[in-house]
Amino acid sequence: MSDIYITNSLSRKKEKFVPLSGERVKAHVGMYTCGPTVYDYAHIGNFRTYTASDILLRVLKYNGYEATFIMNVTDVGHLSGDNLGDADTGEDRLVKAAKKEGKTAWDIAKFYTNAFLGDFEKLNLVRPRLFAKATEHIQEQIDLVARLEEKSLTYKIKDGIYFDTKKFEETSGKKYGELSNLDKIKEGARVEANPEKRNPRDFALWKFSYEAGRSFDSAQDDVSMKRHMEWESPWGIGFPGWHIECSAMSMKYLGESFDIHAGGEDIRQTHHPNEIAQSEGATGKRFVKYWVHTTHLKVDGKRMGKSLGNAYTISDIEKKGFDPLALRYLYLTAHYRDTLNFTWDSLTASQNALDKLREHVISLKGASNRATLSLEKEKKVEDYSKRFLESVNDDLNTPRALAVLWEAVKSNVPSEDKYDLLMSFDEVLGLGLGQITNSKLQIPKEIENLISKREEFRGKGDYESADKIRRDLEAKGFFVKDTDKGPRVVPK
Repeated sequence: MSDIYITNSLSRKKEKFVPLSGERVKAHVGMYTCGPTVYDYAHIGNFRTYTASDILLRVLKYNGYEATFIMNVTDVGHLSGDNLGDADTGEDRLVKAAKKEGKTAWDIAKFYTNAFLGDFEKLNLVRPRLFAKATEHIQEQIDLVARLEEKSLTYKIKDGIYFDTKKFEETSGKKYGELSNLDKIKEGARVEANPEKRNPRDFALWKFSYEAGRSFDSAQDDVSMKRHMEWESPWGIGFPGWHIECSAMSMKYLGESFDIHAGGEDIRQTHHPNEIAQSEGATGKRFVKYWVHTTHLKVDGKRMGKSLGNAYTISDIEKKGFDPLALRYLYLTAHYRDTLNFTWDSLTASQNALDKLREHVISLKGASNRATLSLEKEKKVEDYSKRFLESVNDDLNTPRALAVLWEAVKSNVPSEDKYDLLMSFDEVLGLGLGQITNSKLQIPKEIENLISKREEFRGKGDYESADKIRRDLEAKGFFVKDTDKGPRVVPK
């Protein structure tokens, strides 16, 4: 059995994975991934992170580990200032979306949660044991704030209850913000300072909806001040800060210390350091052993963002005629810690490669009469299996794993053994190869349009123009075969 190595963001080193419960096969692993804030559709950058987390989960299972996987769904509207490094400022995201769409925040959360779950399935991501919703764990969050209050790690100001980062450092002997690679969080400088805070690094645990001392009932009667989402607490009517939900829910289901916490590199800067501080402040124990972060996705070499109009969704992918699993294939072509540049051409290439792989699987699936393996071919099968395992166990090196897969596809290993290899590899890659049928072979809309145009030219007898389109199709990775039933297009 090959050892698993993971780059731990906390140590900034590649480390051998040794779970808290023991080193060998069948040891239990607790894993948590920060999921979406459901005020809008999740975009393809978000899903790169979720796919990397999915690969990690599959690699653990491929190596024989039993894993309990939890992902949160932030269906409480945390504030938009977190984009600037301060989640205690700005406008409530869910309320903003509700105003825009003429709905309640509850309606917004339900709609976009369902949209996320649908896209999650389309990318063949393994469902966690639980999608833990913040709104269903308000009491757990209140209880955790109370634990911190008992340890004198909180203080109250006009707009809420805050975590005292300096007091945490003094009482724990630990440095706040070690996980982050932003100097500003370690030094205490934030973009927008609240003058009432004791320290600019301090963050909200519970935010007030109303003036201190107002009763819950009277506040509820005041429609002009009523928030869509608010709860009564020992400190007043309000709602939880963004960071507290992940600590409360992960510790409820995985214990006060667990193995792996995954997420995108953006939330490595403030959200995850705050999780560590409040969790370890409450328990006095190490919160998480391994922190795994996925690098941002770029689009056409630029930063991705809604304001730039390039924050594409799974729906956008499908509208252009692509299979969502082609996007998953594209994710696999780059290491999760390397920048991946999304372009429509790169997605077309991934669709072509996936379709070509599917055609191989279909042809292998029809093979029969398993041949007796020669010693040479038996060694090849063992070598492919070993190299694939070593690749995915080496910090989830999916580009190298894909290279091994294609070597196996092109080898002279007998069809049935080759098919078994591909099914084994797909336990990690998650491309759904075991469910492939001819109807699954997807042709991008752009290619379909070119084929129709070629048929028009052929019908008019303009074979020169038709041949030019044939060459264009081949340049884009497709062969056209003219049959009695019309043109048949296959990936090169």
